[in-house]
Amino acid sequence: MASSRNQNFIFLLISVLIILSTTSFTSALFSAKHVVIINKLVTRATLIVHCMNKDEDKGVISLGPGDSFDFRFRVNLRKTTVYTCSFAWPGNTATFDIFRADRDDNPQSKVGVCSECIWSIYEPAPCRDRRDGGQPNCFPWAS
Repeated sequence: MASSRNQNFIFLLISVLIILSTTSFTSALFSAKHVVIINKLVTRATLIVHCMNKDEDKGVISLGPGDSFDFRFRVNLRKTTVYTCSFAWPGNTATFDIFRADRDDNPQSKVGVCSECIWSIYEPAPCRDRRDGGQPNCFPWAS
């Protein structure tokens, strides 16, 4: 009887591991995200971008007018993933959470879920572009 339980447990464990190793299940469980940041400063100044989360630093990137920078990651299981970026251009510095799971990976948020989160950076505000070409969603700078 005990060996039968052990065999059932081992079978169940192997089944779960096989399911977790499949790409489609893992992709659904840990949402793949692609963040794109575009320099759309009206003054056509160079934009200095530095993005990081608690585990990863994306480095300092210099973007000329119209240039973009992108990175990919997966949202953690608890859906607490946050990437914060600092932005600098002549005479200004600002910070903004470029990705927040509660805002960008939540069907109940006012802006909805994005798998490709495209951000246009303007002097007054960062704006998340809409895939349907509609009016972008702009947010206040954090600082």
